Amino acid sequence: MNKKLLIKTWGCQMNEYDSSKISDLLYVTQGYKLTENPEEANVLLLNTCSIREKAQEKVFHQLGRWKTLKNKKTEVIICVGGCVATQEGDYIRKRSPFVDIIFGPQTLHRLPEMISQFQENKVSIIDISFPEIEKFDHLPPARAEGTTAFISIMEGCSKYCTYCVVPYTRGEEVSRPIDDILFEIVRLAEQGVREVNLLGQNVNAYRGKTYNNSICSFAELLYLVASVDGIDRIRFTTSHPVEFTDDIIAVYDDIPELVDFLHLPVQSGSDKILTMMNRPHTILEYKSIVRKLRQVRPNIQISSDFIVGFPGESDKDFQETIEFIKDVNFDMSFSFIFSPRPGTPAANYSCNVPEQVKKKRLYELQQTINIQAMRYSRLMLHTEQRVLVEGPSKKNLMELRSRTENNRIVNFEGSPELIGKFVDVKITNVFANSLRGQIIRTEIK
Repeated sequence: MNKKLLIKTWGCQMNEYDSSKISDLLYVTQGYKLTENPEEANVLLLNTCSIREKAQEKVFHQLGRWKTLKNKKTEVIICVGGCVATQEGDYIRKRSPFVDIIFGPQTLHRLPEMISQFQENKVSIIDISFPEIEKFDHLPPARAEGTTAFISIMEGCSKYCTYCVVPYTRGEEVSRPIDDILFEIVRLAEQGVREVNLLGQNVNAYRGKTYNNSICSFAELLYLVASVDGIDRIRFTTSHPVEFTDDIIAVYDDIPELVDFLHLPVQSGSDKILTMMNRPHTILEYKSIVRKLRQVRPNIQISSDFIVGFPGESDKDFQETIEFIKDVNFDMSFSFIFSPRPGTPAANYSCNVPEQVKKKRLYELQQTINIQAMRYSRLMLHTEQRVLVEGPSKKNLMELRSRTENNRIVNFEGSPELIGKFVDVKITNVFANSLRGQIIRTEIK
């Protein structure tokens, strides 16, 4: 039987990583191949995220569309995973009884067993437990799908920001053993991966066990990853200001493989709002981290996350945020209007910011950062940049798409054999979402 799997993924890079692992797992264990056509799928799987507004209703809208398919093809199996599944598992089963399997981020490795069990018994299954790091011991070997790869080094979060559901849906912080991470990276490098992106809810909180049961810090991990033959670029996301310690900053001074780009979420430029968010750092402390980083890496560019319209945010608080954005000169950001997440403390806060004011503030914030990002891009015009060639251009298959250290996409004319290699290009044009380049020299290997 030619078994087909359709996966719909919402949310962050952690969810994208989980979905890729689910795909590999079900292919290796049961022979499922990915499809984008729901009509031919034997398994329909929704991997959810509960961070964004109205995430729950978005889930039920999608399930409503899939219910029609299941009415026509009763043997199709519908699965819901991810953070909404963890948070709302019982409610999903009650409201959408046609859903066959509900699982959490920490139990995705049990999917083959759950699918087989459902096929045998035809009884719905729900498993949203937190077996910590167990899932990594049951996932198939890492498989490269290009020149870059995401590596999950830890799970969960122990910070309990008042607006965030992650500690409740993914559990407390748990780090993978250092040997497991390095083994995965070595396997990927042998398959041609040149750049790795280390993933975690608070990646710099990493504290992994070594072979002799001592503890490896995040800074120490970065040194070890840089020593892997074939890995020439290292990125990581997402980090937390509280744990961005001096030993991590020292790595930027020592390791050229660590890119000149950092995503360091701050959420607000107001100390008052940070306190209400339970973000245990001040704006001054955040600026101090950036200042130290720029001392060792003058060209490093910083991106961040911002929540606009948090309960209690006054005009003064918002203007402090705008001034802070200009002072730090952020290159880009992920910015959103505050929406209460069920089960979090902030969901019970009285929100006195009108919806129209929130939208106006969001627009102003995004415009401020867009102007700064375009300024950075224009400064790159006529400069020479080392780029990693990722594949064909999305808009022109006769051209190649590449990425700079500071996360800019550069398209240029070149031959397919350059994919997976580093190329030096001259930036010849600047656009809103990409750059154009011309080859100066290619990698010799």
